[in-house]
Amino acid sequence: MENTAVILTCHNRKDKTLNCLNRLFESAANSGLEVATYLVDDGSTDGTGEAVKKCFPKVNVIQGNGNLFWNQGMRLAWNEASKKDYDFYLWLNDDTNLFPSALSELFYAYKFLYTQNQNPALICGACCSEVGVDEFSYGGRSEVGPVVPNGSLQTCKYINGNVVLVSKEIFEELGNLAGDYTHGMGDFDYGLRAQRAGFKCYTSKEYIAACLPNEETPRWCDPKEKLSKRLKIFYSPLGLNYKEYIIFRRKFWPNEWYVFAIKAYLKALVPRLYTAAAKNRL
Repeated sequence: MENTAVILTCHNRKDKTLNCLNRLFESAANSGLEVATYLVDDGSTDGTGEAVKKCFPKVNVIQGNGNLFWNQGMRLAWNEASKKDYDFYLWLNDDTNLFPSALSELFYAYKFLYTQNQNPALICGACCSEVGVDEFSYGGRSEVGPVVPNGSLQTCKYINGNVVLVSKEIFEELGNLAGDYTHGMGDFDYGLRAQRAGFKCYTSKEYIAACLPNEETPRWCDPKEKLSKRLKIFYSPLGLNYKEYIIFRRKFWPNEWYVFAIKAYLKALVPRLYTAAAKNRL
């Protein structure tokens, strides 16, 4: 039986968080697994933490200060989980609902690849937008877009952090999510660091969870927003977070980061450039 810790972070999404945990434990039971769960309740005022303790008393609820957002919340949860000796860590977003076979699929993929390659791999779970809807929302990505599941295990360059299985060996090599980021980019960073260290990233063969995607056009480059509002979101943790975006680009594109930085700023100033960039892969 795999010794696995599940790590999550949440803020004021009580119903979604409870539903996510329900689906997690259903999948664990279906797979014959017992999981230890670590949830950061980042200053929720809707009673999320209390509800989790009542409905799932075995979940380790860790209190945040309300300013952690996704990356820092996940770092805190992972830090707590790593105080014990686990063979695997599963990242899980609180708005992501696992399918009954999800954990079986993830561990099958890991073991199959390890047997073939004799090397650990990061396994990213592919998510569809809704149950029964064959539409990609989150998972593995390449330079040209989503890596849509096709029945085979496919490599990917970038990983969304909704559902990711990380082995003990990879954690011991890479450590926690990078402290450089507040909300976004930590998942992409981790996948790229894994590849630098010699670990490949794969996406699951099929969709193993459902999660609705965010808006198609980010608000920091949405022409419907006023320029002042776009720029505010541009620097916000829930927007592009421009300063951290530059850190990310400099880290992995040391000779090209300034090109990405200029393009991003122009997209915020002139939103129609976002559409052109998406069309022409600028």
